[in-house]
Amino acid sequence: MKFTAQQIANILEGDVVGDSNIEVSKLSKIEEGVEESLTFLANPKYTHHIYSTKASITIVNKTFIPENDISTTLIKVDDAYKAFSKLLEYYNQVKLNKSGIEQPSHISKSATYGENIYIGAFSYIGENVVIGANVKIFPNSYIGDNVTIGDNTLIFAGSKIYSECIIGNFCVINSGVIIGADGFGFSPGEDGKYNKVPQIGNVILEDFVDVGAATTIDRATLGSTIIRKGVKLDNQIQIAHNVEIGENTVIAAQTGIAGSTKIGENCQIGGQVGIVGHITIGNNVKIQAQSGIGRHVKDDEVLQGSPALAYSDYNKSYVHFKNLPKIVKSLNDLEKNNGNS
Repeated sequence: MKFTAQQIANILEGDVVGDSNIEVSKLSKIEEGVEESLTFLANPKYTHHIYSTKASITIVNKTFIPENDISTTLIKVDDAYKAFSKLLEYYNQVKLNKSGIEQPSHISKSATYGENIYIGAFSYIGENVVIGANVKIFPNSYIGDNVTIGDNTLIFAGSKIYSECIIGNFCVINSGVIIGADGFGFSPGEDGKYNKVPQIGNVILEDFVDVGAATTIDRATLGSTIIRKGVKLDNQIQIAHNVEIGENTVIAAQTGIAGSTKIGENCQIGGQVGIVGHITIGNNVKIQAQSGIGRHVKDDEVLQGSPALAYSDYNKSYVHFKNLPKIVKSLNDLEKNNGNS
């Protein structure tokens, strides 16, 4: 795809300074700019790069006035960073604007779908599946029986959505995601063996949920595992059966949440956090990376450590922990002095 400077300026409502017909076909950092690439300058620390960049077009603030000769064509906008972000979003929409049904793929006769859908090659659509409008399902994806997928949802290559699950509108499910696999349910028998407990619930993703690559969300034993509206999940997260995550909560990579735990709204959970099952975490909670949560958590708490402490208590304790060898030496010296007195 190629765009001229004037076309880009029209999208961004900016002004061209230079060759309005020059074309670009890729994006670049300003310090790594090459011909036919587009870049931007927002941080003053990078200003010196604009005089040497080989990028064909550079987006700059309207206040920018070059002090030396430049070869790049400028597009002047009110806010270069926001304008470049807008352009990235537009570029992504164009790049993902696929439609039609590729072959080979399998779509069950009982499945229904809306307008302007895309189903990539080697995908499987099961019985009684309902797919909304403008949905894009990329190659090698599996959609199980009785699944419902809302409008404008993206399902990237290699994702698996098991039977009975419900996916909302404007969701993004990245490659390798597994939604609706059996929860980790086993009961010990008298002979020491573990017996499988059937997992007959489902998973519900509400609208505007993003799920990162290789994340797994297990189906409920009974009822539903629920990911509420606006939740953002990073890559490689494990969410167990019957978990519920509240609206607009964000969770970083490699976090594991055990079964039947309820997490509130607007929480921020760092990477590699471990959360035990059957607890409740309140709203607006912040949990630092690599913390271990083994108790109920009230609204607005900020936690760190394993087992987690209040963030300020953890920092105070950590100061003493770093000084532990000195403290032990001081105690030993005191004991020696008392013994000699």
